[in-house]
This record gives sequence, C-alpha cells and structure tokens, in this order.
Amino acid sequence: MSTSSSVEPQPQLPLADYRRYGRQMILDGFGLEGQIELQKASVVVVGAGGLGCPALQYLAAAGVGTLGIIDHDHVEISNLQRQVLHTESRVGMPKVLSAAEAIKQMNSRVRVNPVTTALNSTNALELLAPYDLILDCTDNLPTRYLLSDTAVKLGKPLVSGAAQQFEGQLCTYNLPLKNSSQDQLQERGPCFRCLFPKPPAPEMAGSCEELGILGAVTGVIGNLQALEAIKILTGLHDGKPSLLMFSALSAPPFRSVKLRPRRASCPACGVEGEKIGKIEETDYVAFCGGERPDWVSRGLVVEDPQKRIHAKELKNALENPQRMVKILDVRPRTEFGICHLPGSTNIPIKELLTNPRQFAEGLQREEETDVYVVCRLGNDSQLAVDALREVSKTVVLKDLVGGLRAWSKEVDSNFPIY
Repeated sequence: MSTSSSVEPQPQLPLADYRRYGRQMILDGFGLEGQIELQKASVVVVGAGGLGCPALQYLAAAGVGTLGIIDHDHVEISNLQRQVLHTESRVGMPKVLSAAEAIKQMNSRVRVNPVTTALNSTNALELLAPYDLILDCTDNLPTRYLLSDTAVKLGKPLVSGAAQQFEGQLCTYNLPLKNSSQDQLQERGPCFRCLFPKPPAPEMAGSCEELGILGAVTGVIGNLQALEAIKILTGLHDGKPSLLMFSALSAPPFRSVKLRPRRASCPACGVEGEKIGKIEETDYVAFCGGERPDWVSRGLVVEDPQKRIHAKELKNALENPQRMVKILDVRPRTEFGICHLPGSTNIPIKELLTNPRQFAEGLQREEETDVYVVCRLGNDSQLAVDALREVSKTVVLKDLVGGLRAWSKEVDSNFPIY
C-alpha cells in the first residue's frame, strides 16, 4: 500500500541562474529565497555618474530584476576617471543610455528603464512610484531634499550616497525599522530633513569639478549603496538607521554614527507642526538658496574694466618689452604644480586673504611693475585683486577674466584644462 504526501513546490529560477548567482545563493540568510526577491525587485537609481555607475554595476550583477536610471547629462571625457560604466566610445551619449548599454552587456536578463529627463518636483512622484527602492546618486542639495520628501510620500527607503575629494558618506533615509513599536514615528527611520532641516548656502556646497574627487572613493560609496539596497531587498538589513562616514586617508577609514529617531516636528515625516506643501508645488532650488553658482560664467563677468584684463591683452602685456610684468597665481599649490604660466609666482588665495598687507608690501617695492593675478576660472583672482587694492598703490593691478581656462581657449591651446 503506497501513501502520497503533498509537497509544496519550490520556487524555481532559470537553470543558468543557479550557475550565475550560486556564489551568493549559498550564503546563510540569502539562499534561493533571497535571489528570487532580487529578481522580483525594482530599484531606481537617480544619477548615472560617479556613485550611480558602481551602484548600477553591482545591482545588475546581483540580479535585481528591474533597474530604472534617471539622468539628463551626457558622457564627457572628464567623467571616465570615476564613472566606470561609460567608455571613450560613448562620449557625447546620454549617460542613461550609456549605462543601459553597459548593463545589457553585463546581464541581459535585467530590465533597464532609462529616463533622460531631469528629475524635478513635477515628475518625481510619477517617475519614482513604480520602484521598490530609491538610490540617491546625485550631487546637489535641491535633488536630495526632493528625493527624501518623495521617498517619505511614497513610503519607500532612500539609499543616499555622497562623495567629495577623499571622503564619502552613506545613509538610508525612511528605513523600515525592525522590532519597532506601533508608534507611527517609530515605524521608519529619519528622513533627510530630520537630519538637515536647513540647507547650507549654495556657495558652500561645492562640486567635484571645484573641489576634486578620487574616483575610487565614489566606487566605495556607490558599491556600499548597492550593498545596502541588496540587504534591504533580501531582508538581511538590521533595520537600524546609521550614518556611515568614509575617509580614504584615515585609519580606520570607516566610522558609523547611530541616527536619532524621526523628529516629531519634521515638516516631511513628523506628526507635529507645519507640513511642507505638495511636492509638485515646492520650489526646491529656492528652498536651498537658489541655483548653485556657475563659477565659469562668474569668472567671465567684467563689471569694471580697470580691475580686469582679457587673455589676449595679458599676452600682449607679457610681450611688451617696455613694461615689467609680474604674474601672481592664487590657486592652491597642488593646482599650481599641475600647470602654470612661466615665471608666475604662487601665493594661494587663502594665505593672501589672511594677510593681504604682507604681500602688498612686496608689490609696492616694485612700483614700475604691472601685477596680473590669475586663478583657474577667474573668481579667486577677483577676490585677491580687491584685497590687494585696499592696501597697495601698485601702478597696475588686474586679474585675468576667465582665468587660466580662458588663457587656454584664447591664447595657448596647449595649456592644460583640468
């Protein structure tokens, strides 16, 4: 006499996926169930740059079923130092299409939704709603506040990364908490507004172009964003909100800070006080103090011709045998070491502004010398000229319009632009 038993069928993957993902499927706590969760999951990555590229690379490699990519920029040669999905052959291509092509070559089973439209308050809810989880791989504050508010509105976790120079940060906002009470404030972790209720002035929020970035640092943070997303999607996350800080030059390089609970008075996720208006009606740029300064354009503005000189005029002055000319380069010493005009003297702007009289005294002893101040883009040089004019009687004291970038474009095409 035979007996039959009902056996619950096991979820199955395509046969090739057992080979592809086997190394992570054998991990305790991950297993077949974790891989199926990733296959069913959808993640949207906002920003296909230094952070977005490594994050997308490892999310695709891990087998996340659907990846959205939102970015309106195009690939430039300066991106290739850190944005590892892009290539020389794809310079000029929209970043989302370049990243989508790279992902398809890596894992053709991943569905990729590229969006070349810029994310803004009018489309954020519509673009982000279809996804389970959001990655903030951007580099500007208005978008960070927009993403955080949208994540709260949609009830989705937001994995946020940031990187500049040798340092980076990682934090997950609106994180679902484990073992939380039934109190509404304790069901999720804090949002970005909870930690940073007021943004700094736009002038204080520098970009990688201005401050520099080591490419591997964005790789570290972008990979950690992918890891954080995978932990959340597979149930491996401990559900404890924290801020992870990374410094490539420190020992140890990582430091973690436990985050406080949500602020009850937070206008985005709290339950007390005044609330922010509708996301689609909120001006996030105005909230953050306006547009980030366009330093290139600012360096080209000529309000007082007596204080500024154009590149071709400087070239003529240097070639005039009847005048003594002194070039004062106020860039940091590291940048001066990259390239500089022959015969120029380097006095970093921070040192000059600390004690302009000290440096002006040296200029006054050279009364027959014309002094021209240069910097990278023509902004710091204006500050230097204003400071020196207050304490110096030098016959000629002007700064270079557009800085050394203008010199390269208008006078010497072999002079490096960086």
